[in-house]
Amino acid sequence: MILETERTYLRKMEQSDFPALCKILQDKEVMYAYEHAFSCEEVQEWLDKQIKRYNQDGFGLWAVILKDTDEMIGQCGITMQEYKNKKVPEIGYLFKKTFWHHGYAAETAIACKEYAFNVLHFSEVCSIIRDNNIPSQNVAKKNGMVIKDKFVKHYYGMDMLHYVFAVKN
Repeated sequence: MILETERTYLRKMEQSDFPALCKILQDKEVMYAYEHAFSCEEVQEWLDKQIKRYNQDGFGLWAVILKDTDEMIGQCGITMQEYKNKKVPEIGYLFKKTFWHHGYAAETAIACKEYAFNVLHFSEVCSIIRDNNIPSQNVAKKNGMVIKDKFVKHYYGMDMLHYVFAVKN
C-alpha cells in the first residue's frame, strides 16, 4: 500500500490488474477526453508504462482500491509530464464510470497532493486537463489548484487545448 484515504487505498498496479484496467481504459465514455477507447495492446502499454515509472521515478499512477470490497475502481497518482520543455509532477486520475460523482477522484487526488508535498518533497504539483473535461477540472479545484497556464497538445491526430492547474506547497 502506498497511501490510504477514508474509503480507499492506493497501491502499485501489477499485471493481474489488466482486466480491471481494461474496464476503465476501454470504456469510450471514460476515455472521452482522449477521443478513443484503448485497444488491449494500448492498455498493456499503459500498464507497462506505470510499472516502468514505479521503477524509474518511485511513483506513477496507482490502483485505487475500495476498502470495503477490494475492487479496483480507478487509478490516481503522480507522473512526470512534459510541460514547457521540462518535466513537472502531475496528479492524474481515471475512474470506472460507475464510480463517477462519488468523490473518489477528489479524495484520492488530495491524498496524492499531500504525498507529493510531504513524502516526495515537491514544491508544486499540477494537473494538466483538457478544456472539455469539466469534472476533472472541478477535482483540480477541490484539490486547491488554480489555472496557471494553457497550451495545445497534439494527440491522436488532433490539437487539444489543455489547462495547467497548479498548487504550491
